[in-house]
Parts: sequence; C-alpha cells; structure tokens
Amino acid sequence: MNFNRAVIKVGSALVAPDANGCSGKYIRAISQFIAQCQQAGKEIIIVSSGSVAAGRTYISHGSPNPSIPTKQAMAAVGQMQMMANWQRFFDVPCSQLLITHGDLKDRQRYINIKNTLRILLENNVIPIVNENDTVATEELKVGDNDNLAALVALVSEADSLFILSDVDGVFEQDPRINPQAKLIPTIATIDESVYAMAGATNNHIATGGMKTKIQAAEKAVENGINTYILNGSRGDVFEQILQGKNPGTHFIAQQGATRARKHWLKHTLKSSGKLLLDAGAINALVKQGASLLPSGVLEVSGTFKVGDCIDIYDLENDIHIAKGISQYNARDLKRIKGHKSDEISTILGCCPSKVVMHRDDLVMIETTKN
Repeated sequence: MNFNRAVIKVGSALVAPDANGCSGKYIRAISQFIAQCQQAGKEIIIVSSGSVAAGRTYISHGSPNPSIPTKQAMAAVGQMQMMANWQRFFDVPCSQLLITHGDLKDRQRYINIKNTLRILLENNVIPIVNENDTVATEELKVGDNDNLAALVALVSEADSLFILSDVDGVFEQDPRINPQAKLIPTIATIDESVYAMAGATNNHIATGGMKTKIQAAEKAVENGINTYILNGSRGDVFEQILQGKNPGTHFIAQQGATRARKHWLKHTLKSSGKLLLDAGAINALVKQGASLLPSGVLEVSGTFKVGDCIDIYDLENDIHIAKGISQYNARDLKRIKGHKSDEISTILGCCPSKVVMHRDDLVMIETTKN
C-alpha cells in the first residue's frame, strides 16, 4: 500500500464510541498512525465526524432522534470538544475547516479551500475537515462525511482515501446475520452487485452506512484515488497499512490520480481565456516545472473568473504550450501582469495568491503553432 497524500475519514463511532462525548479510545491509535505517516514524509488530511455525538451531553434533547436545530446546537458545542480531543494527541498543530456542499460548488470558494489545504500541508499542519452542520441548510449539505471525504480527496488531489469506521470492510453477506460471511479484500468495479451487499447502519449516531462508503469510493476511484474501507477500532489495522498490507476492502483506482487530473485539465475543461508569456516564463514552465508568476505574463485576453481554465501561449513563437486553472480573474490579472508577486498587494489591495497558476493546476500541451 503506497501513498503520498491521503484523506482519512474517521467516523462518529470512533470519535465518540459511547455517544457520550469525545474519547481517546480509538483516536489515540489513529493519531499515532497519522504521526508515523508524517514522519515517513506522507501528507494527511482528516475528515472527522463526531461533532453532534460529542455535543449530545451538553444540549438537552430527551430523544434518541433530536430535531435539526437541536443537532445543530449539539454540533456547535461538540465541534470544540472534538477539535480539542484531536489536538491533544498531536505534537504538531491541527487546523479546522468547516465546509458545505455550497462551498464545493462555488468556483471561488473551491479554489480557496484547495489553496488553504495546500498551504497547511506545506507547513506541516494537520487539516481537520467537517461539514458545517451549524449553518448548512438541507440543500447545501453533503449529507454524510463519507461523501464529504471523497470530495475533499478530490479538492486536495489526494492519491488515497481511507474510510475508517467500526466495520472491517465490505462483506459478501451481512456479517451480523451470517458470521461466516467473507470479507472482500479487493473490488475492481463498483456496480449494482456491490451496492447490493451494503446493509443499513445500526449506529444511531452515524449519518451513513456501508452504502455511503461505497458511494464515496465510487467518486474517488473514478478520479484515480485508491480507496479503502477499514476498521479503525482495531489497532493492528494501522500496523498492517504501514507494512504495505490491505487489512480491509480496497477499491482500485481506475487510473493514477495525477494522470486523471491532467486528463481532466487537458481534455475536459473548456478554456475561457488566453495568456501570452515571455521567454523566461516559458522556460520556467517547460524546463523547470515551475508555477506561473504574474511577472511572466505579457498579454491577457478573454473574460474569465477565478477557477476558470486558461490557455497559455509562447508569445514569440505563437505556440500553445499549456493550459491550467487561473487564481485570478481577467480584470485583476490585467492589472498585475508583468509585475513581481511582492507587488500584488500594492496593486490590488490584497494578495489572493502569489502565483497566477500553481504547477499542480497546469498541464503541458504538445507544442503546436496557432
């Protein structure tokens, strides 16, 4: 099991196993595993459930199924408890990101989330993501943290997704009904037969069952992200992962994450504008694998927004060399083109990004004259 950047989704049953506040019962082993991954040079993002379960003891409700406003109040107080519980097991700082489906649908906010995650990882800070349950309306909710984790894996360009709960993985039959049911170690294709093996959850504090985990896996593998459903309540699971073994169910990525993203950039996204670059910028992109800085941009054409795809041309030879996602809209980019990154704040009054396009958001094109 080889990975460089992974999203680890941790279910409510692990964060608050007794539905009575946060616990270190399972989190301690998970945190030790994450620390070992970091020491090995791997990058980890946590998607943590459990804020509602963590806050149940602080909000009067009198029912096993509280109202939505009551759950939102539980989440408000429980989020603080949950974050404190995570932080006490790490020597490095943790950070909190609360997002909704609306954030992921909005182009500007999507880019902001992506940039924030990138900078946190570069600074050895552990991002901990949860859905913003206290404010999200039904139409803005992802609905469950399994699918949220898959979306976070896409935003962060992770190569692996680990979904941890209190089940070992996908079984041929429901192991609660048939104790002899066999665990399926590898699933190459997700179809109706796989969904048919998903039973409902028995955990009243959880928002998803095996079905949502398979849905998340389907989203991830289609975008080149290897996905694993694992039992996070077993300490030996993490030892096996570190040994390169698969202790649960592995959903095989359809293609490499980098290849999938580059293919998406190159063939799927329609370009909304065009940039002409000087020789120095061309050399930095082609030979040094650098990001695109505003100083190398000579001309800007088209009408585009932050997050739109833009074509990049070599001005001198009129050659289409690359395309990528812009960190600036056309209006602002025209103002900062030709200037150094340190001058952006003076020109615009703020500095959303020191680069016009990050290298991870660029794909090179076979050079052809226009």
